[in-house]
Amino acid sequence: MKATWIRFLVFTAVLALGFSALAQIPGVTANRPYRIGVLLKTLANPFWVTMQEGILAEAAKLGIEVVIGAEASEGEIVAQLNRAEQQVQGGFDGLAWAPITPTNLILAVRQANDRGFPVFNIDERFDPTALQEAGASVVGFATTNNFNVGIQAGEFVVSQLPGGGEVAIIEGLAGNVSGIARRDGFASVINATAGFTLVASQPADWDRVKALDVATNLLQRFPNLKAIYCANDTMALGAAQAVQNAGKLGQVLVVGTDGIDEAVQAVRDGLLAATVAQDPAGIGATSLDLLVQVLNGETIPERVDVPSQLITQETLGQ
Repeated sequence: MKATWIRFLVFTAVLALGFSALAQIPGVTANRPYRIGVLLKTLANPFWVTMQEGILAEAAKLGIEVVIGAEASEGEIVAQLNRAEQQVQGGFDGLAWAPITPTNLILAVRQANDRGFPVFNIDERFDPTALQEAGASVVGFATTNNFNVGIQAGEFVVSQLPGGGEVAIIEGLAGNVSGIARRDGFASVINATAGFTLVASQPADWDRVKALDVATNLLQRFPNLKAIYCANDTMALGAAQAVQNAGKLGQVLVVGTDGIDEAVQAVRDGLLAATVAQDPAGIGATSLDLLVQVLNGETIPERVDVPSQLITQETLGQ
């Protein structure tokens, strides 16, 4: 898949996307038709596709222009920096970026600051120390509380395994802040609960095939494994395939994160035990709302957390 640019311009048109992405900040209006540059990580992951849809829907509501860029994969850190530097030179009123790593866009943030453009941080937090050392800053941050996401997953696993047991984690990209927070939240529950042992925590780079390989290895190394928590749904689907291949469906719980459509269907079908659904459309809409408020000259919170929700067969049946 090639890297992607998407231009969206609307002032009075209504956008029909087949979903409902409601603004998370009520009553926001744009003082003029701002032009905003957005960087998402990749459109190869449905999570970011849904976030893009939320941004586009909110842009339609606000009557502003957004130009969205994304990379072919979540490993394209240099390509994303190049794209960010292009946006700095692109004549935008403001910028809203989801960095692939906590540090790969720091240089571009500083460049934007030097030119007087506000940068809003979407979902993946910029490293505060790296920002400070570079003399750079962002105007705000909208995300999921990823530590709480991990806690939700951990509490679900504990509730499903009253006898305890061995569990493992499949992380995202090594060093990724969101993945680390999810891992640590999950581990905090497991490590605090008698009868449970966290036997392994390994990265699979947010990739389905890599997660299939990692999970296959985990199932071979730990024949008594009872559950695998994955830091995103793409990896969870790969891990679920490994469980099926090993003939352990129903014996090893697989829990994902994000709530993408395929994962929700996998929960319905009993392939995944659960997924902790983020609200990527809401994160995108909220980010745009907050940046517009900054451009209007208004004060915004330093951070806004968009809630997550545990999805299980039980909740889907309600």
